[in-house]
Amino acid sequence: MISRVLIIVAATLALAAPAVAATPRTNLTDVEDEVMCITCNVPLNVAESVQADRQRALIRDYIDQGLTKQQIKDRLVEQYGRNVLALPEDNGFGLAAYLVPIGVALGLLAAAFLLLPRWRRRAPAPIAAGDGPQLSAAEAARLDEDLARYEA
Repeated sequence: MISRVLIIVAATLALAAPAVAATPRTNLTDVEDEVMCITCNVPLNVAESVQADRQRALIRDYIDQGLTKQQIKDRLVEQYGRNVLALPEDNGFGLAAYLVPIGVALGLLAAAFLLLPRWRRRAPAPIAAGDGPQLSAAEAARLDEDLARYEA
């Protein structure tokens, strides 16, 4: 009876080992670019303050504890609040940070596709040399004088 239990436990552990090994280990650079320094308000990977060093040390401690990236971010949010995350939420109002720029870009592209052909059709025809208004004798004489002055 005990040997059967030991065999089942050993088989379970043997099957679970590859799953544990396949889980990628979190590292500091994975978390740093998605977390903000709470005093500098810049991403932690470029922050150089004392508080940034404290946050990095805290993240290293969490990594040493074996926490995943999401678990580390959740703990940082618990400790510092939502402002510690560099990316906005992907639901609710934070979703607008992703959708509004895409909507604006699509709207501008649609406007360009609709208006560009109209603008090209409205281009005025070039004026031929003889199509302009006729000059009076006084205007023609003045033009000749001005041209003669610049040609000399």
